[in-house]
Amino acid sequence: MLELLYFLKIMLRRWWLIAIPTGIAAIFALPQLMGSSGISLSYTAAFRYTAMQSMSAIERPAGDYQDIWLSSELAINAFTDWVQGSRFREDVAERAQSLGASVDPGLIGVAADNQRSLGQVFLSYPDGDALALIQQAAIDVLQTRSHEYYAQLGGEPAAVVILDQSPVTAAPPALTDRFAPLLRIGLGVLAGIGLAALAHYLDPILRRREDIEALGLPVIASIPRR
Repeated sequence: MLELLYFLKIMLRRWWLIAIPTGIAAIFALPQLMGSSGISLSYTAAFRYTAMQSMSAIERPAGDYQDIWLSSELAINAFTDWVQGSRFREDVAERAQSLGASVDPGLIGVAADNQRSLGQVFLSYPDGDALALIQQAAIDVLQTRSHEYYAQLGGEPAAVVILDQSPVTAAPPALTDRFAPLLRIGLGVLAGIGLAALAHYLDPILRRREDIEALGLPVIASIPRR
C-alpha cells in the first residue's frame, strides 16, 4: 500500500508528462469518438444460386438424371473456389464499371459457401450504391464467363439460376474500428506514465522524505514548510 501511494505521488508530481501524450492521442482520436468518417463503414449483400453444366455441351445417356445432379454438385463446388479468387474480383470490377460504378477491385470482399447443389456468395464494399452494381456484376460474370475458367464445361457457360438475393445493408463497424480511439488514448496514458517514471528515476534531486528512505538512509530530522 505504501509503495502504491509513493507511486501515485510520483505521478502527481509529474502529471504534465502524462497529460502531453494523452492529449496528443485524444486529439487524433476525437474525430472517431464524435462519429466522423474516421470509422470505416462497409456494406454487405449476398445471393444464392444453383448451377449445372449445359445440357448441350456434352452428350449424356437419355434419362440419366443422376449424372445431371452430380454435375450440378461438382459445378457448385468448383464455383465456390472460383468466386473467391482475384480474377473473379477483377472480372466483377470490370463488369461493374461497365454498369456505371467506379470500383476498386482490391476493396471488394468476396466469400462463398456451398451445400451440395446450392451455392452462396457474400459480397462487401465500402460504397452501398456501388455494391448494388457489384452484386449484379457478380451474377452476370457467374452466368456468362464460367466456361473461360473451366474447360470441363465444353466451351459453354454453365446454366446458373439465381434463387434469391439479399438487399444491400450497412454492416456494423469492426470492433477494431469501434475501440481504436479508446485504445489510442490508453496508449497515450501508458506512454505518459512511462515518461513520468523515467523522469523520476533520472532526476537526482531528493525532494521528499520518501525519496531518502527509498535509498535506505535514515531521516534524522526534517524542517516543515510554513
